[in-house]
Amino acid sequence: MEFGLIGEKLGHSYSLLIHQAFGDYDYQLCPVRREDLPAFMEKRSFRGINVTIPYKTDVLPYCDQVSDTVKAIGCANTLFFRGSKLCAENTDLKGFLFMLDRAGISLVGKKVLILGSGGTSLTARAACRERGARECLAVSRKGPVTYEAVYESHLDADVVINATPVGMYPNNLVSPVDIKRFSHLCGVVDVIYNPARTALLLDAGEAGIPCAGGLWMLAAQGWYAAQLFLDREIPRDRIDFAVRSVRRACLNLILIGMPGSGKTSLGRAAAEKLGRPFVDLDQEIEKRHGPIPDIFKQYGEAKFREWETEAVLEFGKQSGLVISTGGGAVTRGDNVRALCQNGVIGWIRRPVTELSTEGRPLSQGLEALQKMEEERAPLYAACADFSLENRDTLEAGAQKLTEGFYEAADRERP
Repeated sequence: MEFGLIGEKLGHSYSLLIHQAFGDYDYQLCPVRREDLPAFMEKRSFRGINVTIPYKTDVLPYCDQVSDTVKAIGCANTLFFRGSKLCAENTDLKGFLFMLDRAGISLVGKKVLILGSGGTSLTARAACRERGARECLAVSRKGPVTYEAVYESHLDADVVINATPVGMYPNNLVSPVDIKRFSHLCGVVDVIYNPARTALLLDAGEAGIPCAGGLWMLAAQGWYAAQLFLDREIPRDRIDFAVRSVRRACLNLILIGMPGSGKTSLGRAAAEKLGRPFVDLDQEIEKRHGPIPDIFKQYGEAKFREWETEAVLEFGKQSGLVISTGGGAVTRGDNVRALCQNGVIGWIRRPVTELSTEGRPLSQGLEALQKMEEERAPLYAACADFSLENRDTLEAGAQKLTEGFYEAADRERP
């Protein structure tokens, strides 16, 4: 192995995609069992490696030189050679600071709550020291400041940083704290990068609080690490390119719109262009519970909506899919959050008079359709990243849909 990432579990790492953006060098994901780590480190059969959970401290005894940053934080995420000496560096701190600066989140004179007590928490604490935070408190289940104590004595915090895995895939849409209870927040940071928008970030966005997700930290620390690996400078704009590459590859393309607007046919055609799996949520519901008209007759709309939410939660947290939703999926706030967390949302539009109504229990009669569109259009508009008038041929529509996806994927929701 020339360069790569070692850790215990690497199944959902984005590091390979990120390093492909920095240069033409061999980079591999290399899961290492704890019992195999000593032999791996003693063999030194690499030019440089990134290190992730749980080995950021365990690798230090095998290094010949340790940077001042590593000494201050207590762990390393990047190992590289200078001559015959194996050197340890921590580029997470620079990546963390890059993430803060890009989001415009200042720690100067602020009271900061850092959720978690692991290696990433140590990085966040070092950032607080470097950026002049007035007070920095580490929150943990058993430490001096517990999660219960946060609500008793620390609701005046200015910045909350999540350095725990709470909310990370596959345990999406849970949050370590309720930020709605904090009255002074001017910044929320979550180092998690999958999903793109955790529950914590969704809450911050809804409240209008400046926030930052972990993908920018991951890309920036990788950029710093790659320069150490190769011992040369890499243009800074490659960080942006790396983030765009990950977002284009991993975000879902999610289609919303009125029943009969063509979401399924357009979505299937776009999935083929993008080389992605296609999921029709209505079809998934029918696979499990039978035809939708029968569900409405036997159980009513409320039960259908319950099963629809189950499907939205299941597929909304996955990555790299094209998903067609039912026309009423956006009527539930939980569904919207689940779709927004890891997706680019495209609103497929078609005149009411041209909507297909076959097999659609709620789409009977022009007057009913017009009333439905009047009620739902504001919901579609609120959660859509872009919209598409479905008036072209299927081929042309699918092409516009993929272009709209890429353009929206390159942007970030506020």
